[in-house]
Amino acid sequence: MASTTRVLAGPVAPPAGSIAWSRRVRSALWWSLCGLGLALLVAVVIWVLEGVVQSAIPGWRWSIFTEPTNGVGGGLSNTVVGTFVLMLGVGILAGLVGIGTGLFLSEMARPSPLTAVLRSASEVLSGIPSIVFGYTGYVALVVGLHWGFSLLAALIVLSLLVVPYVAKSTEIALNQVPLAYREGGEALGMAKTYLLRKIVVRSAVPGMATGIIVALAISVGETAPLLYTAGFSNSYPSGALTHAPVPYLTYATWTFWNEPTQAVRNLAFDSSVLLVVLVLGLVLAARLVVRLTQRYAPERSRAGRGAARARRGA
Repeated sequence: MASTTRVLAGPVAPPAGSIAWSRRVRSALWWSLCGLGLALLVAVVIWVLEGVVQSAIPGWRWSIFTEPTNGVGGGLSNTVVGTFVLMLGVGILAGLVGIGTGLFLSEMARPSPLTAVLRSASEVLSGIPSIVFGYTGYVALVVGLHWGFSLLAALIVLSLLVVPYVAKSTEIALNQVPLAYREGGEALGMAKTYLLRKIVVRSAVPGMATGIIVALAISVGETAPLLYTAGFSNSYPSGALTHAPVPYLTYATWTFWNEPTQAVRNLAFDSSVLLVVLVLGLVLAARLVVRLTQRYAPERSRAGRGAARARRGA
């Protein structure tokens, strides 16, 4: 009896060479798009920096650091001092509220509708335009509470503007602390508050500090909220919390460039350079904090040991 054989039909795999070629094409296309995006980003940054520096060089004077504004020229020393006062106040207020919010959401709040509402409210707060913050602060604080243009009104509005960023960075930093740290502390009998204070929060300090620095960089470049709440003054900050306008750099950039006097217009260009340098310094400080604090991270240590073994093997 003749035997019959069955041939199982199935999909025929394409040649290995065609798969490798298509993957190389997709990979090259992907990296080309990434390179194009990076080039466009760098080009915009260079264009902005070049325009600001070229506008400021002809009228640059080092005396702007020692002379206050006077309406017809002068310097920018009062605006520099006022900007640093605002940064200090925002760092304190936004730091306390933002870190407390992030700590509550990450370590204390249990999953519930209330927690979801709090996170959603923080996200909505981060998306509100800054000019809306400024108008609300003007109506509620400057006019409603009769504070006038003042330091306190400006600090409250700027802090509300950047609190969501500090809270989110704090929550992320706390969530990235290894679970073994918490388990080890609990195994040693540590109380929850002591464990958070001595181990968890200390491990998350770099991420929390980075969030505060980035929040300061955002607040430094804001103009609309300060126009509504801080006003402006040609003198140095008096230290009074209410009924005392505060000078700041962004006002000079926004207002002075349209003045008829060339000396005043030069101050607008000079303040633009100072703002760019200040923001760049804050961003570099944030990157430095991350680099220094992650140098001895376990992941980096393992990666460094692996690279050393590879070099020795080569």
